[in-house]
Amino acid sequence: MLHWKDNRFLSLIGDVSLYNRLAISLLLILFVTLHIFSCLPVKNQDRSFNTGSYMITPVDLRNVKLTDRFWLPIVQRIQEKTIPYALEKCRNEGRLDNFLIAGGHMEGSVKGKMPFDDTDVYKIIEGASISLISAPNPELEKELDNMIEIIGKGQEADGYLTTWRTINPNKPPSPWVKAIEGRRWESLEASHELYNAGHLYEAAYAHHKATGKENFLKIVYRNADLIVKTFGSEEGQIAAVPGHQIIETGLIKLYFASGKEEYLRLAKYFLDNRGNPEHHKLNDNFLSAAYSQDHLPVIEQDEVVGHAVRAMYMYAAMTDIAVLMKDAAYEKAVDKLWQNMVEKKIYLTGGIGARHEGEAFGENYELPNLTAYNETCAAIGSVYWNHRLHCKTGRVQYLDVMERTLYNGLLSGLSLDGTHFFYPNPLESDGEYAFNQGAHTRKDWFDCSCCPTNLIRFIPSVAGLLYSTSGNTLYINLYASSEARVPLENTLLEIQQETPYPWSGVVNIRVSSTQDSPAILKLRIPYWARNTVLPGDLYTYLEEKAHSPIIRVNGEEIKPSVKDGYIVLERTWKEDEVSLEFPMTPRKVVADYRVAEDLGKTALEYGPLVYAFEWIDQQEALDRLGIASSEIFTPKMENELLGGVVTLSNENAKAVPYYTWSNRGIGKMKVWIPLNKE
Repeated sequence: MLHWKDNRFLSLIGDVSLYNRLAISLLLILFVTLHIFSCLPVKNQDRSFNTGSYMITPVDLRNVKLTDRFWLPIVQRIQEKTIPYALEKCRNEGRLDNFLIAGGHMEGSVKGKMPFDDTDVYKIIEGASISLISAPNPELEKELDNMIEIIGKGQEADGYLTTWRTINPNKPPSPWVKAIEGRRWESLEASHELYNAGHLYEAAYAHHKATGKENFLKIVYRNADLIVKTFGSEEGQIAAVPGHQIIETGLIKLYFASGKEEYLRLAKYFLDNRGNPEHHKLNDNFLSAAYSQDHLPVIEQDEVVGHAVRAMYMYAAMTDIAVLMKDAAYEKAVDKLWQNMVEKKIYLTGGIGARHEGEAFGENYELPNLTAYNETCAAIGSVYWNHRLHCKTGRVQYLDVMERTLYNGLLSGLSLDGTHFFYPNPLESDGEYAFNQGAHTRKDWFDCSCCPTNLIRFIPSVAGLLYSTSGNTLYINLYASSEARVPLENTLLEIQQETPYPWSGVVNIRVSSTQDSPAILKLRIPYWARNTVLPGDLYTYLEEKAHSPIIRVNGEEIKPSVKDGYIVLERTWKEDEVSLEFPMTPRKVVADYRVAEDLGKTALEYGPLVYAFEWIDQQEALDRLGIASSEIFTPKMENELLGGVVTLSNENAKAVPYYTWSNRGIGKMKVWIPLNKE
């Protein structure tokens, strides 16, 4: 077991949530703690319009140190291998040159093939910035400053920043984009000008929070002010909405960074007018209006449709608006969309987006395995959205989806060497179908490299999901070895968590307090320990396990209050130890009969992990493999296999964690195996 004082491990993760100055009035400026990237509370009540705040606030990652044997090496891999690798790719493919060419500092034509290539640079800056918070790296910080200077060189005088349009507006890098008289903002459904801006804002916000520097924000505010001036309902403004969503959440972050209401208002304007034919011609010239969720007003949407990544970013922004502007219609729509997704359109791995065509959701219960798309970016977007929903409500069901996605459908996107990637994440492979943008296994890069750089953007912030607070309550949402200093309403708690999770359900937590004042700990019972695969009945365990968690405080077993999926402990904490044991055994899962491809099949799980059967491990051909309902699989820790994993085996078959598949060559793989009759 990893000890919290083991100095072999360094804290390499960070958070985009630091103290930020908000303009409240001409006479008063105060500081408030901001959420990390996914939950943004408004504490200031001195606004000209009604504002709300998230119920729950993630713990500021300046106060969290990850020491985990599972997650820390992954974060190290991102910082030490993936970031330098991606930077080299961006340089070689001209991502940085485009900014210099746009600014007249280099001659040449547009380099790259996508209208959103600029965002690869932004996402690398975002992830690298986050990693600086608890792992200062002067060399990396200097590199980021150099990149930001190069970005600034590509910005036009009025703040406009999309390099391909500046370099040659009549020659877009993609056939999807129309270039009408070289004008800006043409073909918004495909041009990605506003998508580029959204990732620009997200990156600058993260960089400022990590370093305290203003150099990136200065570039960003000029761009955001131009867009505020350009889009809207006033005379001379353009009535349009983005094609690919993300500017909405970016604008909301700038609202918190600056206090400028117009950023929040524009985010809501873009959402309010989506699917409004009286406002703009619906996007029917690029696949379909539903592809970009432009088929209905957002408050009337109740089924997740279209491009899954666009959908996730939009639903995250809708959740922000529901909370920050106390909008009941938005809240109702978000709830309906989430219910549809988890009850009818999500894979066992947490992956979303069944179809390669349009990278889109399919019909209800359309969940093919071999041809599943499940884009890595969509899994990341789902985590952002579900984290917000938990911060809004405190309900464990959102964490259930988040944890399942994290350990399975998201993490599978990154190879064990940190330099190969999945764009789609199927649940079956025949070794012949080139599902991964023309490849049978992970690729070292893509023409559309959104997934590699999105992993860089996301993974350094993973520890920001562990802890959150509300008043005098500390929520422990996910289990990973870590240390945290947690300010509550009446005290400050120091937490030291030790656990081999996800390989075991044993968790030890040391709690100390600075004040002689009671505080509440809410420790989440993982979904698998509550006999719940996912919210709803799309998937169920073949057999229920009646094992209750064992809870001890200072060595004494107790029967605490259990409420809404949390173990609730209230006491005046001094120097106390809490130990949890969630019994972990292999589980068989079956799908709803309406999921045609999984009918008569079962899948294996162990704790939060979904398992896969690869050709290389089987005693007999994978195509002939079947599992009886009574068949027993034995867990075994294999330290020399796939970086150290628990395998599940019996006499004929062996399964490995799904996230590790396709690291040992090209061959067949299945998650769902025929369920043999006894």
